[in-house]
Amino acid sequence: MKPLDGNTWGAALVRLLEDVYTFARSGPRRREDWAEDVLGVMERSVADPRGWSARDSDTFEEGWEAGYPFYPFRAPTTEGLRAGLRPITAGAAVELLASLAQEWFFEGSPVRFREDRDMVLADARTLLDRFGPDAAFWTSSDLARTCDAPDFLARDLEGGHPFTNFMMDLGLIAVSADEVGVFWSFNAN
Repeated sequence: MKPLDGNTWGAALVRLLEDVYTFARSGPRRREDWAEDVLGVMERSVADPRGWSARDSDTFEEGWEAGYPFYPFRAPTTEGLRAGLRPITAGAAVELLASLAQEWFFEGSPVRFREDRDMVLADARTLLDRFGPDAAFWTSSDLARTCDAPDFLARDLEGGHPFTNFMMDLGLIAVSADEVGVFWSFNAN
């Protein structure tokens, strides 16, 4: 297996999330409470500790120019994050991240039907490998309300606890001992 570097990460990020409204950024883990570090990433107040690329949809520029660095998120709080997120397994996190590559209402369950399914899942795995084998994952998806390993490929993508003013949004948080990652997709229609 090729070691993960910034070029490999960036290529997987673009292949997976370039055609959808997404937010994908990483930041340092500096506090015991991971939610505080996640807020720093959502508010864009911290840089990627490795200097690797990120994804912010051009759609978000309007909010930034209006003085809202956390846009499209609604002024998140640590309490709000913890209340709206549920833990999931690493395997479910890979499936969820792969599913975020879809257009919400235009492609029902695309990953399980795509000819490049294995490549999409490999790109999602590459992005999450950055956080190591001991990483913890959380999601806002309603599918995680009843179990920590929902099959995100078997069902249509569903939203969950809303963190934005978009019609639907869905997120994945990755937390390691040194870094946090925030991956979010939005129905911007």
